[in-house]
Amino acid sequence: MRFLVRDRLLGFGDDYWIEDDRGNKVYLVDGKAMRLRDTFELKDTQGRVLIDIHQKMLALRDTMVIERDGGPLATIRRKRLSLLRNHYRVSLADGSTELDVSGKIHDREFAIEYDGELLAVVSRRWLHVRETYGVDVVRDDADPALLIAVAVCVIHLAEKERRDDD
Repeated sequence: MRFLVRDRLLGFGDDYWIEDDRGNKVYLVDGKAMRLRDTFELKDTQGRVLIDIHQKMLALRDTMVIERDGGPLATIRRKRLSLLRNHYRVSLADGSTELDVSGKIHDREFAIEYDGELLAVVSRRWLHVRETYGVDVVRDDADPALLIAVAVCVIHLAEKERRDDD
């Protein structure tokens, strides 16, 4: 399953669609402007909220939280003690599952893995549309909405860190 995401996804307050590789609208990103923290919802085509994403307010490191049905689903933060600056850890709410995200985050060229097994590839490489990247979910049993949310959060955290360093 391949999804196309516009880079303006990082502009909170904007609403726009994520499409599949056939151009069908699949998810609506509903950005929430005028909030104290970065927040948006990932909705299906009927307007139902599938994923709620927000910045954790009281954290030592920048952290994004993904929720589903009002409960926690995952927490994302840059991996500590990593030699790679573009290395993030996704801790799922079950407490024992962690996803690993690494690659060239700023270039939109990275992978999402679980226990060394590839779940999704994020890339601009095979796209000709400017300011767009693809999320290619490679496992049939993976949760596409969660993996798209993870990709968006990691990109947001990396961009925020880059702005803070300037």
